[in-house]
Amino acid sequence: MLQLSFVKFKKDSYLLIEGKDQNDRFYIIQTGKVRCFKANDPNNVSLKNLGTGDFVGVIPCMTGHLQIESAVAMTDVTCISVRKDQYPALIEKNIPVALKIIRTFANRMRTMNEQLTQLTLNNVSSDTPEHIFDVAKYYDTNGSSDVATYAYYRYLKECPKGANVPVAQKRFIALKPTSNAVYYEPTEELVRKYPKDTMIMSESQGGHDMFVIQEGQVSISKVVNGNEVILAVLKRGDMFGEMALLENKPRSASAIAHEDCRLMVINQKNFDQMVSTQPQLISRLTVTLAERLWSMYRQLDNASIQNPLNKMIDMLALQMEKQKKFTGPEQTDLTPNELANMCGIPLKNQPAAIYQFQQEKIIKMVNSKIFVSDCLELSKQAAFFRKQK
Repeated sequence: MLQLSFVKFKKDSYLLIEGKDQNDRFYIIQTGKVRCFKANDPNNVSLKNLGTGDFVGVIPCMTGHLQIESAVAMTDVTCISVRKDQYPALIEKNIPVALKIIRTFANRMRTMNEQLTQLTLNNVSSDTPEHIFDVAKYYDTNGSSDVATYAYYRYLKECPKGANVPVAQKRFIALKPTSNAVYYEPTEELVRKYPKDTMIMSESQGGHDMFVIQEGQVSISKVVNGNEVILAVLKRGDMFGEMALLENKPRSASAIAHEDCRLMVINQKNFDQMVSTQPQLISRLTVTLAERLWSMYRQLDNASIQNPLNKMIDMLALQMEKQKKFTGPEQTDLTPNELANMCGIPLKNQPAAIYQFQQEKIIKMVNSKIFVSDCLELSKQAAFFRKQK
């Protein structure tokens, strides 16, 4: 039988402290108000006030990482304490609690996507369908014709009277005969296969499907003012596309097959069925979103680092931390160029930054991929750079 405990906090006392290893449980607020914030946040981007029914500490609890923010009681507060091992039993009896957490995560991720793009590229992208043309043009110009073909098609489909239709039609007709792009339109298939370097979805397009990676890797990215920011590289077992499914809004980022991929498709119909019959899916989705939000919080820290080399060191440390690689040597799947793109370093500045990066003692190249000889030293360097920013 599920037995949850109640915890009381006096006004001005801390429920959670940023950076602390307090990740064995999270809290659902029953009464009172709580303020959450990050210490190194001069613009108060992370500041939020929470009340009855809201929750704190879910992300570290679900991921096992350190606390990403502090939470202080604005009034006397009473909370329900939930351990991670109690979460599956909790959602079996109370699916709405889990759905609220998931929808809150999805909303926060959309907001943080924009914040991350703003900090990295000093601008934000438009979520109107017209922006799909900018995406197509970027990949067309940079030689990613398979990606561009799909994006041109989506633009023509969603903006049939758009200002750039003549150009899009011309380029689509020219590229399609030799393109490997697939699934221009959604299908009823529950499993889809995407060749490497083909687009699964474009930012700003409509869509209501969520995907689970069964094989391969998928990169999640945004294009702003002719520059690309890689938000994440997802692997087997990861999910993506959930924000459009949960919020019924345009895609907030593009998904491109980083390798040949096999994806399971979840649409609104089978999602609703899974929610009621497979609570383990909701538990898994919660963990997936928590991991991605934790990564976004770390990427926001990275975006504030000015030195390109320091940014690359910190971004590489983030990739190791995501995989729980804290000590010893580790071979990665990343090239220096991919890492520089993740940091949003302008193309003209990348050669110098990559050269400096490859001179670091703990960095080696094995088959054109980055090899870290000492993950602990990497983590220490990255922590120092984040403090110095």
